[in-house]
Amino acid sequence: MAERTLVAVEVRLPTMLRRHAGGARSVRGVGSTVREVLEDLERNYPGITRPILTDEGDLHRFVNIYLNDEDIRFQEGLETQVQEGDVLAILPAVAGGRS
Repeated sequence: MAERTLVAVEVRLPTMLRRHAGGARSVRGVGSTVREVLEDLERNYPGITRPILTDEGDLHRFVNIYLNDEDIRFQEGLETQVQEGDVLAILPAVAGGRS
């Protein structure tokens, strides 16, 4: 089994999550995958992942997470590996247009 390396990444928060982090626009998270970073955020900022993850632990349909400007849905999803210094951006999906 390969040894996991925990690294620190910057996590940029949308307005809806900032209240969980004392109003901060970004916080530091630690882990080896996106999922582990989110678990670390939940430990440090209780309730912060509720709008991001379903009860089953999957990414909510209307939330996007970008790792260094790349959508994790086109990588390995929540199991996408992170590296020291990476930036995760959590964004609510925006719907719009005409009906």
